[in-house]
Amino acid sequence: MLRSALLLGLGGVSRATAACTTVDSPPPADTTTTPPQASSDSSTGGILLAYFSRAGENYYYYGGRRDLKVGNTEVLAEMIGGLVDCDIFRIEAADPYPDAYDPTVARNVAEQDADARPAIADPLASIAGYQHVLLGSPIWNVRPPMIMSTFADGYDFAGRTVYPFVTYAVSGLGGTQRLYSETCTGAQIRPGLAVQGEEVSRHRDDVETWLRQSRLLA
Repeated sequence: MLRSALLLGLGGVSRATAACTTVDSPPPADTTTTPPQASSDSSTGGILLAYFSRAGENYYYYGGRRDLKVGNTEVLAEMIGGLVDCDIFRIEAADPYPDAYDPTVARNVAEQDADARPAIADPLASIAGYQHVLLGSPIWNVRPPMIMSTFADGYDFAGRTVYPFVTYAVSGLGGTQRLYSETCTGAQIRPGLAVQGEEVSRHRDDVETWLRQSRLLA
């Protein structure tokens, strides 16, 4: 299958929901060079939900493309955030991805080929204080977007537990588990949740089951 056909099933932008609190962070000194470096302080048991999502023109599994005002990953993140007592941080690119599908496909392919680390706008200074980190993204070309590698590389995950969740068009979790196993050094990577982007709103029961199995929801 063509790379462009696999690439963009989802995207979005999120706000805090009922159970979650939005995490704000000061602007970094430089958002265009290296990923943020976090403190190595020990975690204290809190839960962080960090996710990237893209709205705009998206691939539609059932044929053609659709223009999304709210990205599918945002919908899933907000659903999780409404169920779990956590802080929520929206990962945004310092250089935003285009609204149009084809230019985003081309940029993502170039970033994957270069093993790039796209800069994050206003990154968190630290993940100290969080024992549990939920990492959410779409699947672009059979793996999370490269900006998720920026996030994973930028913090000290030692002793923490990571819970991946993704929205996808055709690839399920893709290489998500392997990516975080390689980049979230010292973390325990729990089984991930994958939900087809167009079907997110119909899978609340599956989300609740995953959270219970992950021991994040009673």
